[in-house]
Amino acid sequence: MFLRLLLLFTLIPLVELAILIQVARYTSLPFTFGLVIATGVLGAALARHEGLRCLQEIQRRAGRGEMPTDALLEGLMILIAGVVLITPGILTDLSGFALLVPPIRRVFRRWLARRIRARLVFPPPGARPPFPDQPEHDQIIDVKIIDAENRESK
Repeated sequence: MFLRLLLLFTLIPLVELAILIQVARYTSLPFTFGLVIATGVLGAALARHEGLRCLQEIQRRAGRGEMPTDALLEGLMILIAGVVLITPGILTDLSGFALLVPPIRRVFRRWLARRIRARLVFPPPGARPPFPDQPEHDQIIDVKIIDAENRESK
């Protein structure tokens, strides 16, 4: 995990910087700055639009009593896309714009859902959670109920 974070925060920015330098070399510095600013503004606007659409979907599903898991995952990916799009760079912009395209986002959502499910442990249907201090056959719970309002004072 540490190695992944190290690569994420060091290698990717270095590659992005190298690409931006090459773009500036083949075009011009003002064009490169304009490209970075334009993709940031356009990306933020698209992320806002997709985010609001996703929020409406979450509210619609919740209003019907459904758990909006797919929409929540898509909302997470839209948030990541927005963060990546305001980060200067060509590769990050391409990946951010890709996450804003609904069909591409659905592919990543399915992949992410599979990864999450693989990390979760679900008990088999009908299984009781294990309690180490309780014998397996003991399913009786003794309860004493005291109603404070109707109790007579003696």
